[in-house]
Amino acid sequence: MSRALRDVLDDFRRTPLLSALGVTTIAFSLFALGLFGLVALNIRQALEKLEDRVEIRAFVAPGTTPEDMGQAAGDVASFPEVQSARIVTSEMALKRAQSELGEFRDVFEGAVLPGSIDVQLKPGRRDPATVKSVAERVKRFSFVDDVRYGEEWIEKLYRLRNIAGIAGLALGFAFAIVSVIIIGATIRMAVLARSKEISIMRLVGATDSYIRRPFLLEGFAKGVLGGLLALVLTWIAQTMINRYVIETIFFTARVALLGLLFGALIGLIGSAVSVGRHLRRV
Repeated sequence: MSRALRDVLDDFRRTPLLSALGVTTIAFSLFALGLFGLVALNIRQALEKLEDRVEIRAFVAPGTTPEDMGQAAGDVASFPEVQSARIVTSEMALKRAQSELGEFRDVFEGAVLPGSIDVQLKPGRRDPATVKSVAERVKRFSFVDDVRYGEEWIEKLYRLRNIAGIAGLALGFAFAIVSVIIIGATIRMAVLARSKEISIMRLVGATDSYIRRPFLLEGFAKGVLGGLLALVLTWIAQTMINRYVIETIFFTARVALLGLLFGALIGLIGSAVSVGRHLRRV
C-alpha cells in the first residue's frame, strides 16, 4: 500500500499538468452535479414550505357555542393524521380578516364572520387523499356548515412535488453517468501515458491487482480533490446567488460529505474501468 501511495505522489509530481487537468475535469463535472443538486434542494425546500400552509377550515353554523366547538376540536385533534385543531370564533375571524386584508379594513367594520375550526395536518400526511378524507370526517359534525381546503391547489402542489422528485432522480442519475464517463476518459489519459510502464510491469510478473492499485488510489485522490474543488465552487455560486438573485440554502455537512464520497467513488470506478480495459489489451 505504501508503495502504491508513493507511486501516486510520484505520478502527481511527474505529470502535474495532466494531474491538474484530471482534478479540474472531475471538479467541473461534480460542480455541474452540485449546482443541479442545489437547485433540487431549494425547490424541495420551497415545496415543503408550501405544504406547511395546507389547512382544512371547517366553518360552523351561527350560534354554535364555544363549548361545542371545543369538543369538536378535541375530537378532530385526536385523528391520527391531524397535528392540531384550533378554534377561531367569529370575533377572532373578524380580527384576522382586518389584519390580513388591512387595505379593506373598512369593509369589515360591523361585519359578522363565521367561526371555524382550523385543522393542521402532520408532515407526510398532506397528500390530496388524506386531506380529503379528514375534511369529509370533519364535515360530519352537525354544526359544520362548510369545509374548505383548496382541493385543486393541493392536487397541483402534490403533482408538482412528484414531478420534481422524479425529474430530480432522473437528471441526477444522468449527471452521475456523464461524470463517470468524463472522469474515466481523464484517468484513461493517465493510463495511456504510463502504458509502457504497465507493459514492463507485466513482463516482470506483476499481478493485475498490483498494477491496478496505484491507479485506483490515484482515481480516489483525484475524486476527493475534485469533490472538494466542486464543493468550493458550488458554495461560491450559492453565495453569489444569495447576494444578487434570491436567498437559498446550502447543503448540510452530511450532504457535503456524501458529495465528497461520491466524488471518490466515481474516481475509483473511472480508474477501475480504464485500467481494466487497458490490462485486457496488454
